[in-house]
Amino acid sequence: MVLFQLERVSPSPVEESWLRLTDWHRHAAVVPLTRVTVRTPPPTGEGTVFVARSGVGPLVFDDPMEVVVWRPPRDGGTGRCRLVKRGTFVTGWAEIEVRPAAGGGSRVLWREDLNVRWLPQFFDRPLGWAGRWMFGRAVGGLLRPES
Repeated sequence: MVLFQLERVSPSPVEESWLRLTDWHRHAAVVPLTRVTVRTPPPTGEGTVFVARSGVGPLVFDDPMEVVVWRPPRDGGTGRCRLVKRGTFVTGWAEIEVRPAAGGGSRVLWREDLNVRWLPQFFDRPLGWAGRWMFGRAVGGLLRPES
């Protein structure tokens, strides 16, 4: 099991950063070899289920997630979302917090508890490095304004 945290600052307002980070379909655009399918009807809220399918050819796995906490930002305040990973291969949780940044914009805190079943504990440190790198790139890509 690997626990890590990322922090990013965006010039975008809190509400805009929140919408970018919680548009589940956009995650497929920033995570290589991944498709995202939302299994529940909109709008997103507690109980929303979506699946990130990653890989190529026969080497694919599903990462089903459920939104268990959904507190969108109100009036420029803090928003918080917690996802629970319900897969047979990848388990754990992720929390996304978006709050106002000093001087304007928004500050994003992404916490992830990642467990890959059948992966020996020896691989926790490399998994942590890879997770921070991959999720760091994903969060940066999600926060970037669309052209």
